Amino acid sequence: MTMFYEQLLEVSDSSHVKTEEKMSRHTTFRAGGPAAYYVSPADARELGEVIRLCRREEVPYCILGNGSNLLVGDGGFDGVVISMTAGFSGCRVDSDRCEITAGAGASLSRVGKAALEAGLTGFEFAAGIPGTVGGAVVMNAGAYGSETKDIMESVRVMTMEGEEKVLSLPELELGYRTSCIPANHYIVLEARYRLKPGDRDEIKAYMDDLAGRRKSRQPLEFPSAGSTFKRPAGNFAGKLIEEAGLAGYRVGGAEVSGKHCGFVINRDHATASDIMTLCQDVKRRVKEHSGVELEMEVKTLGRF
Repeated sequence: MTMFYEQLLEVSDSSHVKTEEKMSRHTTFRAGGPAAYYVSPADARELGEVIRLCRREEVPYCILGNGSNLLVGDGGFDGVVISMTAGFSGCRVDSDRCEITAGAGASLSRVGKAALEAGLTGFEFAAGIPGTVGGAVVMNAGAYGSETKDIMESVRVMTMEGEEKVLSLPELELGYRTSCIPANHYIVLEARYRLKPGDRDEIKAYMDDLAGRRKSRQPLEFPSAGSTFKRPAGNFAGKLIEEAGLAGYRVGGAEVSGKHCGFVINRDHATASDIMTLCQDVKRRVKEHSGVELEMEVKTLGRF
């Protein structure tokens, strides 16, 4: 047992700590090596203690939701992965104020269901995004013409020092797949959404329509991280990839989906290296074909 592991157990319950945890179990790509330590804090106090310990001992750490926008290298991550899905998954509805407050680890589908049950509209676009509240805030997640910033009221975060603060919508600096969160090394604890009264039947019909569109247009039957590349200005990544002749292009078990070229999928036991090599090939060939430099939307972690 290492000294750091013993220190972890002093600030976090032993049932909340795992070692050499395979990250393929915790990412939607279903690929990647192990995290040296995997911690699931029960609350903000425990989270703050873990963060302070990591900083004091100079051990790198990463905050994880449901891993829907992350690719972990096959060599794993020599640090602490902190999962928010256990202790920060609550969801509270204030129907009178048309507000929903949800923990960073709550799935967007769960919040969407709560909005539907309360007859609140505005969250439909996000309900089918395979991520969590925290990730959606960090990336200003969006779909079908709407973004997180359109319904965001405020966000409670934790600083690197373990202190808590509330950020208003302007302070979040939400842009296209960006926010102030990464630059300031904040950790999202919970978000408050401002919605509008709506008709439950109409809300459900819209959610069902969006779900049907996703199913018909996206390769949901395979592990992936959703849209792999950011949308270039004035264009679409999937369109550029298809025009470069890359539909169905494979590296090992990784493939550019023929159903939607904006998706890189784990078709057959792909390694993280397969996926990364394929993404690099796609960027190079799109650049050669159209002159456009694609930027990955998926984040990477660990040794490749």
